[in-house]
Amino acid sequence: MRIAPSTIRALLLAVAALVCLPAAAFAQGPPTTTTPSASTTTTPTTPTPPAATATPSLYLSREFLLAGHAVTVPRRAVDVTGVVRPYVAGQTVTVREFLGRRQFRSVQLSLKPSPQMSYGGFVWPVASPSDGTVTVVVQHAATPGMSAFSAQTRFTALRPTITFGSRGRFVQLVQQRLRALHFFTTQSGVYDSGTGLAVDAYHRMLGRGTSQLLDRRTLTELLNGFGKFRIRFPHQGRHAEGDLTHQLLALADGSAIHWILPISSGKPSTPTILGSHQIYSRVPGYLPDGMYFSDFFIRGFAIHGYDPAPDYPASHGCMRLPIVDAIPVFKWLGFGDWVDTYYR
Repeated sequence: MRIAPSTIRALLLAVAALVCLPAAAFAQGPPTTTTPSASTTTTPTTPTPPAATATPSLYLSREFLLAGHAVTVPRRAVDVTGVVRPYVAGQTVTVREFLGRRQFRSVQLSLKPSPQMSYGGFVWPVASPSDGTVTVVVQHAATPGMSAFSAQTRFTALRPTITFGSRGRFVQLVQQRLRALHFFTTQSGVYDSGTGLAVDAYHRMLGRGTSQLLDRRTLTELLNGFGKFRIRFPHQGRHAEGDLTHQLLALADGSAIHWILPISSGKPSTPTILGSHQIYSRVPGYLPDGMYFSDFFIRGFAIHGYDPAPDYPASHGCMRLPIVDAIPVFKWLGFGDWVDTYYR
């Protein structure tokens, strides 16, 4: 069957018209309208920093050391210093104090910042109510800013009873403190005659008369390092000074005191000559009149050992030393050393 050319042209025009229509003309249903949604603002979350890991350290002060062990006496405070690194604001610690296994005090303390804010710390005095081993425990409970920690330290409170013949660490402590103030004594650990003489010399320096026994007040002052012999002639180098007011002899090198010892100077009828003199003769051993290891500084006047050497002026003008002190003094002095005698 033949199709007329006019018909073919009509069909082609219809197809072309369809091709030119937009694609939306072939969509099903009514057109839709899209409304843009409102935007949502999100705030970023800052992560919580982890708790700081604490490094605690404890230190003691105002204690005494005997063979590396910290000691004191009852009711005398020892300062416990705590240092915690790093510093975190608002932290506290609990300080618990034990005598043996018995807790006798507990307190909560705030950690104070160091000047550079690099660590926190505290200082707390701990005084034992009686003799025994004192343990100080410092604890911190974990907080958001700092981890938990615990630290402890110890010292011993010695029983402060002493008589002639006593032995032990408390005697060693007394001897140590006497030597720290330059009183001549040994570190024997026995309360012997030499220790008694040193205690007597300490009483004299304090102006409290004479006594070879320690009372509580004198012990407290000894442990606190109270009292000082004041050198009058430091320019003389190695020399001896006789303080006739307090009946004491000081051996010194310049202003540095080596030893302080008790003496018995001239009695009122035969007083010791005052002034500055030099040793011109030295005699070891005994002389016929009982003088022992003698250093003569003017005419027949000398520093020497003698028995007795009482705790008051009793000689014929010399400066008597107890026999046990004579040889150490003789070994320390030499020819030409100055000897100064005076009243304060």
